Amino acid sequence: MKDRRPGPTVRTRVHELLADGERRHEDRLATEEPLEIRLAWPGAAARRVWVTMRTPGHDFELAAGWLVHEGITRGVHGVAYCTDTDLSPEQEFNVVTVTLDGPPLADPGHRHDTFSSGSSACGVCGKDSVASALTVSAAARWPGELPEPDVVRRLPDALREHQRVFDRTGGVHAAGLFTAAGEALVVREDVGRHNAVDKVTGARVLAGASPAEAALVVSGRAGFELVQKALAAGVGALVAVGAPTSLSARLAKEAGLVLYGFTSARRCVRYT
Repeated sequence: MKDRRPGPTVRTRVHELLADGERRHEDRLATEEPLEIRLAWPGAAARRVWVTMRTPGHDFELAAGWLVHEGITRGVHGVAYCTDTDLSPEQEFNVVTVTLDGPPLADPGHRHDTFSSGSSACGVCGKDSVASALTVSAAARWPGELPEPDVVRRLPDALREHQRVFDRTGGVHAAGLFTAAGEALVVREDVGRHNAVDKVTGARVLAGASPAEAALVVSGRAGFELVQKALAAGVGALVAVGAPTSLSARLAKEAGLVLYGFTSARRCVRYT
């Protein structure tokens, strides 16, 4: 039977218009499909807590990482695709149920009702107030070594080496967890920059490892939502290829997170 599981890219025919002519050829697009996350624990039936647009692949990691970043749990008992008989073939691999050992640390209904949703670019959609949007669920501060500036400047290139889907499509973000020496522990890609970070943390959680490490590196800008996720994971430094915002710098400073922006082999700018 043919596997209906969606892949990270899809083929398409394009008409390329050039200054010296035109050509028709096959190209690749990054896949963007919804993922519904459901949550269950002993004595509680599975309930929908979030729907996001994502690039298929590492779906279990995305779900686990999102729950950790939201302060709902620090670990999971199990993750599986939903097997409800009423799901259509298109939905079969777009619904994930995460099972906890016990009740969640925070009520997922406080900020996420039974039909919360967000786009692939959204980090705080569904938050019911400015105050709740600014709430940071922070882990313990990273106690280990941090990368030196010469290592920081090498991190974007080290991240870029693992961006296979970007090579094929040019349409996805990347996030990676690195040691203080610049060793890549896990790198993930997604059409949503927030999803990529969720997948990185989820990969560590599902492997039974701590998501806390010296540096989280992201291929785009450092918005405050990514600072929130970095703090929730317990990393020591957030290294961005693009610029930070005023709020991300403020939150990082208040929480003791080292924040770098405009990072390249040539330079980096430290904001906290």
